[in-house]
Amino acid sequence: MRIISLLFIALCISLTGYSQQTIRKDTTVVVDNNKYKVITNTFWSNWFLGAGAGTQLYFGDHNKQAPLSENLTPHFGLHLGKWFSPGLGLRIGAGGYQIKGLTQNGSHSTGEVYDASKWLDKQKFNYYHVYGDMLFNLSNLFSGYNPDRIYTISPYLGAGWMVTNDAPKQREVSANLGFYNTFRLAEALDLTLDIRGSMVNDRFDGEVGGRKEEGNLSALIGLTYKFKKRGWDRSKTTVISYDEEELNALRRRVNELAANNDALSKQLEEAGNKSMTNVIVNKNILAAPILVTFKIGSSEISNETRVNLGFFAKVIKEGDQQVVYRITGYADKGTGTSEINQRLSMARAEAVKNILVNEFAVPARQLATVAAGGVDNMYYNDPKLSRAVIAFAE
Repeated sequence: MRIISLLFIALCISLTGYSQQTIRKDTTVVVDNNKYKVITNTFWSNWFLGAGAGTQLYFGDHNKQAPLSENLTPHFGLHLGKWFSPGLGLRIGAGGYQIKGLTQNGSHSTGEVYDASKWLDKQKFNYYHVYGDMLFNLSNLFSGYNPDRIYTISPYLGAGWMVTNDAPKQREVSANLGFYNTFRLAEALDLTLDIRGSMVNDRFDGEVGGRKEEGNLSALIGLTYKFKKRGWDRSKTTVISYDEEELNALRRRVNELAANNDALSKQLEEAGNKSMTNVIVNKNILAAPILVTFKIGSSEISNETRVNLGFFAKVIKEGDQQVVYRITGYADKGTGTSEINQRLSMARAEAVKNILVNEFAVPARQLATVAAGGVDNMYYNDPKLSRAVIAFAE
């Protein structure tokens, strides 16, 4: 009986030493350097406010009969906008001041005769212009996103509402086209050159001539402030790797303990103890928790993440087949409604489960999916780490 007790104690000591051994793991964050690929931000990111001053020239029915310098007037503008992506933005704005030209029917006349032989008087009136534009950042669209780029050019088109302040008052819809040029001064501040052409109905200046439309050309130099959060982040992949040599050493140790089972059973039989049963060594390897991140609004899994899931599946299949791993999907609470986030978090959990089952042959009975819906920032106050799936043993 003493021999049996000593053998059993030796086996327990071996199992205890095995269970306390830990596996070294390394965490690596891989940043995607694709300059055409960024992570979109929340609605309150990438807003900008600008103001400028410059000059303008109105193209009326008779204005070409006066020298260009006589028709140039000051122009002021203010605008507020948002970039939805590095290449696409929207803005609203207001501008105007005063228009000068010539009139033949006396509309907005200053009372000063310009050319009596042609019945022309000098003309002057105040106006304002409110508008909305869609901007296309060609620098980012064709050359990729670069937050440190010195100069960018953004053509735009839009529509507006031009109104004269003086009688006879006119209110006309405008069609707008222009170029928004920015020169980087600092992370939050740009120097701007805004060149705009606006087309309105011929009657805007109070006189109808032989053309259907008239136009206004302006050029403003100004400053634009970019509110936080400004710019876009690159997509990142978190890779958790384990020391393969240590894993192999643990596997060899398990095999040795399993082999010792036969030897102990034989010695027990020789000792004449017929009531003893086989000593069973279980493979109690548990896979460490794994974090899988996603792009905003997406449940697609990248090839890099598939590689990590392959390692995760390998450990699951070599471990205890009775262990169930819970796969919990999450979504960023700052984007989307609660219904959308609930559906998206479940889609992410199911996407991970399908890859483990269909690509790496993990038994479906060992996997359970849970949808956590939209959550606050879970790690490092970073919303990207909440667009995730976490899998761990229950």
